Amino acid sequence: MLDLRRVSLLREVHRRGTLHAVARALSYSPSTISQQLSLLEREVGVALLERSGRRVHLTPAGHVLVDGSSALLDDLERLETSLVGTSNEVTGTVRLAVFQSAALGIVPRALSLLAEEYPQLRVEITQREPESALDEVWAREFDLVIAEEYPAHAAPRRHELDRVPLVHDGLKLGVSVGSSIHSLAEAARSAWVMEPRGTASRHWAEQQCRLAGFEPDVRFETADLQAHIRLVETGHAVALLPDLVWGGAAPRVPLLTLDGDPHRSVFTATRVSSAARPAIVAVREVLARAVGSLV
Repeated sequence: MLDLRRVSLLREVHRRGTLHAVARALSYSPSTISQQLSLLEREVGVALLERSGRRVHLTPAGHVLVDGSSALLDDLERLETSLVGTSNEVTGTVRLAVFQSAALGIVPRALSLLAEEYPQLRVEITQREPESALDEVWAREFDLVIAEEYPAHAAPRRHELDRVPLVHDGLKLGVSVGSSIHSLAEAARSAWVMEPRGTASRHWAEQQCRLAGFEPDVRFETADLQAHIRLVETGHAVALLPDLVWGGAAPRVPLLTLDGDPHRSVFTATRVSSAARPAIVAVREVLARAVGSLV
């Protein structure tokens, strides 16, 4: 009988490309990973991996096993969900991945509600970029993710993941107190602070500036939105800021509404096979209430 733990390691090798990358991610030694995969090959009786320099690739048999294992793992997770559902208590651990403005604006209130209502539930929170976090939920590194989708910038989709809308979050131009800027176009000569290249928020922000007729002078690049706010507050930059970053409190800088009043979609996603798990249902319901208390 196949060892599903070893099959999961094979999936990770396929996803990450090297044994060292898998070892770092799972806190194993590369030799342990190699040994477990060798045992898996002996179990199935065929080669599952082939080397190409430092990288490893699946053989045709490896692809068959990885593709088929997804259904097995989903069935196992559904079975575990059914067993947990026989209890009236919400317990266990939910590993939640969030992006920063959700961590600032939603998570503190949600944690307070969870502590009051589900004291036996443990929630572990890690900050991740939404694009990578969606993949990590699929790979079972997280149970649930709060992710985002910017206007005309679709987030990655996997049929194994469901989506539940959480909030439509306004996006506005932040300027310093007393600024003479009254529109996005008037910020053409300003210094800008934006998130790092490659993120959906950065691409969307650059596109907004280009549609307004200019290329932004990005002098500051950081994923820390508190740093964005501080640079805007002190008059060193302007920035496109989401409403969630204020966590329901009064904004510390003047905010200008953009043409079309754009909003990003914030949603939660989990594996379809675990969506009915009582702990996941409870966390999602509390997150929705936490957002409702902010708007």
